[in-house]
Amino acid sequence: MKNFKALMLILTAAVIGFTGCIEGNDQPGTDNGNGNNSSIVISSNITSNTTWETGKVYVLSGRIAVTSGVTLTIQPGVIVKGEVGTGANASALIIARGARINAAGTATQPIIFTTVADEIRPGQIASPNMDPTLEGLWGGVLILGRARSSFAGDVQEIQIEGIPASDTNGLYGGNNDADNSGVLRYVSIRHGGANIGEGNEINGLTLGGVGSGTVIENVEVVANQDDGIEWFGGTVSVKNALIWNSGDDAIDTDQAWAGTLDNFIVICGVNTDHALEIDGPEGSYNAAHIVKNGSIKGHPSSEFADFRAGARGTFENLYFFNFPAPTANNNAGRGDFSLSGDNTIANFNNGVLKFAKLEATLADGVTLQQAFRNGTDVHASTVAIRANTVGADKSAFAGWTWAAAANALADFK
Repeated sequence: MKNFKALMLILTAAVIGFTGCIEGNDQPGTDNGNGNNSSIVISSNITSNTTWETGKVYVLSGRIAVTSGVTLTIQPGVIVKGEVGTGANASALIIARGARINAAGTATQPIIFTTVADEIRPGQIASPNMDPTLEGLWGGVLILGRARSSFAGDVQEIQIEGIPASDTNGLYGGNNDADNSGVLRYVSIRHGGANIGEGNEINGLTLGGVGSGTVIENVEVVANQDDGIEWFGGTVSVKNALIWNSGDDAIDTDQAWAGTLDNFIVICGVNTDHALEIDGPEGSYNAAHIVKNGSIKGHPSSEFADFRAGARGTFENLYFFNFPAPTANNNAGRGDFSLSGDNTIANFNNGVLKFAKLEATLADGVTLQQAFRNGTDVHASTVAIRANTVGADKSAFAGWTWAAAANALADFK
């Protein structure tokens, strides 16, 4: 039924008519007199400073890159829709190294990225026709920078996952930890994660080597077929993030990301694997990150967290609930908080991987030691539902997120 519904939406999207088509650099000075009913198709890379205007809908006809030295400004309330496509034809917005995005939405006018199958118009928060579980209908948003990352062989740059190797706008990495890729504020990204081939999907929001000069706060990712937000190295911090119904992991960190994630909510869905998947460095550069103040609602198919491959960092003030009982005698089972691999366990024992103030409402009969494995239970405690003393401040997500509009935050304190 899910696949049939998605197919019908794709077929519907294929016959939607658009009233304008411009090159990536052109300013949308007119809309053929149709006001908010017009859509403007973006059909080429953006190679000069460009503004997308409040009240308009912009359609990505394929993989669109904002190239080095160029700023794309997206005004509050803009809706950006990605055309349906997979493989090399998957639609996505790439902010290449040296480029900037100025997407500063507001609590009353968030910027929404979605699929052309979505009938949402400027001024709306919730989709009038889409289910918040439909995923993989376009690509996603990728921001790439020049901050340090830990790569195998200690090379300085590599190609980001989800973008074909033939597109050099997909390169990220460097040595400028203060690199500035712009602003992403009050942004909702929905229904993405198209597959470009061999299981290589695009994340809802990909942050590759993004520097600390970049501002990212108040971001929602809904129904992405791959991860919700994934960091690949870099130093950027993110504040107020909400991930709902991710198809793989909700929060995924790799390659010695060295920023902070502060105040976040995860709502696992039927396809969510790990709420948190934390990987260690791949080269000799060994920076670590901080993840704090998170409230995480599980699903019968989901795992609290998996720390892997020499993971390091600080994780504190996290609350977990609605997870299943763990699989017996299986560190990779559902419903648990686990450390994978000798290097990860060594980092925990040596204080390189740190936990503090973990709380959980556990399934009936589950002990702390069963849920929090490898000795992490000493940093955890059980609480009754909604009696948590740590976690996210959900008020940060009121008014502008689809999750709030759909009453999906009712279970959070």
